[in-house]
Amino acid sequence: MTRPTVLRQTSIMAIEHYDLLSDEGWADASAEQISRVNLWNAGGVLADAPVDVERTLKGNVWVSSKVDTSFHLNGIRLAPSYSLPRRHSNLDGQVIVFGGQFTITWDEDGAEASRTIGPGEFWTITAGTPHVLTAGAEGVTFLETWSEPLANLEITWHETGWVHP
Repeated sequence: MTRPTVLRQTSIMAIEHYDLLSDEGWADASAEQISRVNLWNAGGVLADAPVDVERTLKGNVWVSSKVDTSFHLNGIRLAPSYSLPRRHSNLDGQVIVFGGQFTITWDEDGAEASRTIGPGEFWTITAGTPHVLTAGAEGVTFLETWSEPLANLEITWHETGWVHP
């Protein structure tokens, strides 16, 4: 009996190595780089909110161009002692710290709770939980990963932490 011929097509896959803690591949973040859908807690979209998004984020929040978002990841860096404005998302998420540390503050059973997360540690947050990330004195570099593709991520931003015009 003759075995059928199986044709196998191969291709060379490029492998890229990068150091998330290096200064290479970081750019000032816009709200759209964090999430394609940015809503305002009082209704409407963030772009129409009474806050200055660019002045709040520019020079304080950076997004990595090296992290492949098709894996549901965002590479984020926060400036020293910077607090990312209060927000919540429609998806469960996880934050993994690579360098520096942050303190996360959230609402739990009607009271405020907080925890400091450092290198090699991670934090899991349930969809709909309002929270604030505040970088430590040296700043923080971390990955956000979501339970669904980033195309499904909606961030709802709250009043706390914005620069006003």
